[in-house]
Amino acid sequence: MKKEGHPPYQDILFVDTATGTKFVCGSSLQPKETETYEGKEYPVYKVPISSASHPFFTGNQQFVDSEGRVDKFKKRYAQKAAAVKEQKEKEEQKKPAKKAAPKKAVKKTVKKAPPKE
Repeated sequence: MKKEGHPPYQDILFVDTATGTKFVCGSSLQPKETETYEGKEYPVYKVPISSASHPFFTGNQQFVDSEGRVDKFKKRYAQKAAAVKEQKEKEEQKKPAKKAAPKKAVKKTVKKAPPKE
């Protein structure tokens, strides 16, 4: 393997810019800034959202709409299905009724196997 094939792996201080929460994690990022955290100096990488500020992890999810996404989809699908059904009914009303032609009887013949000797 080549010696320069992989980036250096090191501990990095991640700072959540929304809450100011700091945590150390290993990464191959190469940030230029450094900061002292718990008596040790680390390279610093600022993240906009982490588990400390994300609504899923904090439980502060806000529901903007009262309907869920699945309910909205079903409602839209029902409207489109009704529109298609109406269109088909209108097309059937425009077409003149056709008389069904009588079907001819098909006679099936069965061939017998030749006798075995």
